[in-house]
Amino acid sequence: MTHLAQWLPAAEGITISGGEPFEQPEALVALVTALRSATPADILVYSGKPIEHLTLVLQRSAGCIDALISDPFDLNAPHTKPLRGSDNQRLHLLTALGIDRFSAYEAPCKVLDKSLDVMFDPDGSVWFAGIPQRGDFLRLQELLINQGHRVHISADRARTTKVHQS
Repeated sequence: MTHLAQWLPAAEGITISGGEPFEQPEALVALVTALRSATPADILVYSGKPIEHLTLVLQRSAGCIDALISDPFDLNAPHTKPLRGSDNQRLHLLTALGIDRFSAYEAPCKVLDKSLDVMFDPDGSVWFAGIPQRGDFLRLQELLINQGHRVHISADRARTTKVHQS
């Protein structure tokens, strides 16, 4: 929390994702409880697990997580819903703030809604945040590699995992 405190006053929302937040239930409950005490920002959490498997942690963090995107990403599923990588993922509105901030994301998104933010770190690292069109990162990776850049993207893992599962 000490590391995050400097950004909280400017944050409208906080997203927790990456790995599987619910595999560290004590840490997740402590984090969202501390965040809820420190900021009025909405808190969105992503999980690759069905909500039915998360009920104990959600009960322990009641009122702290405003919205949850549950269920695993499916590379073969359509991609028409905002905030989700695949349409099998479900949006759960858990608080009044969650309903206020996220209910608009129940409608299918338009192509223009799928956008990316680009951030440049002082060390030369480039970060992207957002929900791109399916295949955008793979196309970007190919362009950058062809120009001699070293690139690693998380889409590689999804593709590799799918190949190994076939």
